[in-house]
Amino acid sequence: MTSLAHVVAVDGPSGVGKGMVTRALTARLPGWHLLDSGALYRLLALAAHQTGIELTDAKALAALAPNLDIKFSETEEKQELIILNNQDVTRLVRTETTGGMASKIASIPEVRVALLERQHAFRQNPGLIADGRDIGTVIFPDAVLKIFLDASPDERARRRLNQLREAGISATLDDLRTEIFQRDERDRSRAVAPLVPASDAVTIDTTSMPPAEVLAKVDELLKSRGLI
Repeated sequence: MTSLAHVVAVDGPSGVGKGMVTRALTARLPGWHLLDSGALYRLLALAAHQTGIELTDAKALAALAPNLDIKFSETEEKQELIILNNQDVTRLVRTETTGGMASKIASIPEVRVALLERQHAFRQNPGLIADGRDIGTVIFPDAVLKIFLDASPDERARRRLNQLREAGISATLDDLRTEIFQRDERDRSRAVAPLVPASDAVTIDTTSMPPAEVLAKVDELLKSRGLI
């Protein structure tokens, strides 16, 4: 009987450093696969918007999910590249508007079921690094290591503003605070797979921690699980 590949789960709300940690994990765990589950919801929401499907139409969204042509890749400069149905949507996927749409459809049970098999397919040897909001609680509850990242809403809004400015996208701190609060409310209060730490997850509050300190803590956890 073939054992399932190990999974390292990284959960938490937006702006807590999940991307930074998962990128560091890919360097520390060479050859491991990567799943950005939040991007799948963003891509489904974006595709629905582009094709005129209402974000409340559970049946149509669930039917659309398995048919999306999605490719995660990198540019020659090692920058993120996301292709949806032969279109470069890298910037569109990361906008606050798309994130808000994704948060809305993420509360629909039919959508979560439709994307579950697609998420499970990423689990391949030698292992999988997966980030999202319910990776350790619902998608891969048997993950060998579960990390839950958190940070204050104000700090997360500040970080997001800096990211958007670097990408040439305009935004205001007040608008970002409001969007983060609303998204947190939806994610934490939804009936299906709410945003909560798994009972066996290690929570890291990154509010006042420099990146190097966060990554040092992650290294300690990897060593404690015999992964490095």
